[in-house]
Amino acid sequence: MRKQRKLAILLLLALLIAVPAGLLRSHYVVPILMYHSVSPQATKANRLSVSAESFERQMRFLKTHDYNVLPLEEVARLIAAKKKIPPRTVAITFDDGYRDNYEWAFPVLKKYGLPATIFVIVDEVGRPQQDRVSWEELRQMQDSGVFRIGSHCMGPEPLVKISSPDEVRRQIFASRAALEERLGKKVLTFSYPEGRFNEDIRRLVIDAGYQAAVATNPGRQYPDNDIFALKRLRISHTSDNLFVFWIEASGYYTFMKERRHK
Repeated sequence: MRKQRKLAILLLLALLIAVPAGLLRSHYVVPILMYHSVSPQATKANRLSVSAESFERQMRFLKTHDYNVLPLEEVARLIAAKKKIPPRTVAITFDDGYRDNYEWAFPVLKKYGLPATIFVIVDEVGRPQQDRVSWEELRQMQDSGVFRIGSHCMGPEPLVKISSPDEVRRQIFASRAALEERLGKKVLTFSYPEGRFNEDIRRLVIDAGYQAAVATNPGRQYPDNDIFALKRLRISHTSDNLFVFWIEASGYYTFMKERRHK
């Protein structure tokens, strides 16, 4: 994986140097950064964790270099309206609802004034292990104006593995209803568990009234302007290096990654 990422970075650098700016712009995809756990105890063995120190460096980098950090739903609206998106536009997202997002990521985002979206697994909110955010913590995050709350289904099971169509529908519809009832605000965005979906699932997300949905790597069969298959970049320990983070936040990393896997 590390060698593949290194190759993609080298290819992207060659692209940035060799391709005229106008043509390069046609390959721009708004970087939607995907985080999971943010903690001082993050280890390289866990690909879904980022150290609190690295996270602060990355947010400081976005702030000091004048990145246009927008809420995910605003990015989706711009894409849907076919509006010109300003250079260096970025969206920040979190999956699963780890409690360390409240403890470590939330204060950093407040410090730098950067908006983000957290996708919550409803049945895991405030669970006894105390490793997920509570409803009260979610309200604080939402009421601060920093976080928007999105649905990550009722439970963690990937929807593509659920055989009952009725249960798939319940996961999508009931999670939105539960979040809106508990938090008192419209839930506009959805994250497919494990980033996996099919056309039936995508259609149910639209029918449920969401305005956008994020995947992980849906592939080139889904166009970059499909707001119900938005492509994200997983941020892990390899992004501790700010040069790597800069490449990932460039807007061209998705283009190179998809061609690397062609």
